[in-house]
Amino acid sequence: MVSMSEKMAKGVDFSAFSKATDLHKRLWFTLLAIIVFRFGTYVPFPGIDPHVLNQFFTENQGGLIGMFNAFTGGALSRMSIFALNIMPYISASIIIQLAASVFPSLIALKKEGEVGFRKMQQYTRMLTIVITIFQAYFMALALERGNAVIMSNFRLFEISTIVSLLGGTMFVVWLGEQMTARGVGNGTSILIMVGIVANIPMALMRILEDSHAGALSGLTVMGIAAMIFAVIFIVVLFETAQRRIVIQYPKHQMGGRVVQGVSSHLPLKINPTGVMPPIFASALLAIPVGVAQYFSKTGESDFWNKAALLLTPGQWVYVATFAILIVFFTFFYTGVQSNPKETAENLKRQGGFVAGIRPGENTAKYLDYVITRLTVLAAVYLTFLCILPEFLIATFKVPFFLGGTTLLIVVSVILDTISQAQSHLLAYQYEGLIKKAKLRGRF
Repeated sequence: MVSMSEKMAKGVDFSAFSKATDLHKRLWFTLLAIIVFRFGTYVPFPGIDPHVLNQFFTENQGGLIGMFNAFTGGALSRMSIFALNIMPYISASIIIQLAASVFPSLIALKKEGEVGFRKMQQYTRMLTIVITIFQAYFMALALERGNAVIMSNFRLFEISTIVSLLGGTMFVVWLGEQMTARGVGNGTSILIMVGIVANIPMALMRILEDSHAGALSGLTVMGIAAMIFAVIFIVVLFETAQRRIVIQYPKHQMGGRVVQGVSSHLPLKINPTGVMPPIFASALLAIPVGVAQYFSKTGESDFWNKAALLLTPGQWVYVATFAILIVFFTFFYTGVQSNPKETAENLKRQGGFVAGIRPGENTAKYLDYVITRLTVLAAVYLTFLCILPEFLIATFKVPFFLGGTTLLIVVSVILDTISQAQSHLLAYQYEGLIKKAKLRGRF
């Protein structure tokens, strides 16, 4: 049986959109925040030679640097104050969430509800500052070695780079949090999606230019278009799919009458983690890749040259490491989000039970079994989606934005944003129904 809330969701009256003033404010706030973010990606920090940077990024469009440049919407290639984007914050979130499953003090903090969540957020911001300082320092060193610096005082350039990137990164973190609280959708995911979408027109122009020049055949271009539509279809299919567990509620007496037992369902998403495992995997993989590429440029050690070569996108070591990280973060993030024991206890407290399963511990084991099977399916789906395009990109030299990771992020964020917009519209309809029924108090 379909729940009452789901019936209401199916019957959302989109004609009420013009009257939902709160939703209008949230949409306008989200749009203005996106404009501010895009404006910041064009504000460079001082002391950079743009010609040297342009040549460097032209030669490294398909590697890891090209991937992060796509995530930042070109801010990295312009060396703007938003060059690091939200990536240090994501890295800090990974570390804090991993630590919260190991250290008892952080485990206890997670159980404190809203207060514990705010403290965890504060720790994440503090760690973001540390990570940003280190990344900004190494970026300044890389720019100095690449002869992309026009300032004579390198020490002053390093300080100005750290200050500029730290300020820009923390502003992006604050902007993402404000978008989540006052806008529509998850602010962090939207900022990453905006960076990816900003590069799509240029990538399409590059495909058309290569097609006219004969570098890409017409059959290859048709295959690229077919791959895009296939990936979008798979993402929409998996992100909206659910495993529904039937929940029975027995007869019970309410006042002087007996209420008949009803049945509902417990919806479990096939991929409850969304886009986070690929993003976490990319952010974590950037550490060894960046270290290998940094030391390989010195030319002093053959080990770092081989490591940098093996960790190039398309190579088996890079692909295998990426796949392992995606699987790990899929299981880890699912474990953080879901709690079968707590769900079973809530059902028992409400008098509900899974058909054919005894309430309590048996229900918790059954839910854990179902969630584990769904997580395996989600891990296979995410790994296939993110790894297969790596081979296609390496083989056909397709621009990076066509990768499964980027398309997964774009489609998933759009679906999540639309879903939240519908939720706000549904809440507005509920409020209108309550007013019409005069169920509100006089005050």
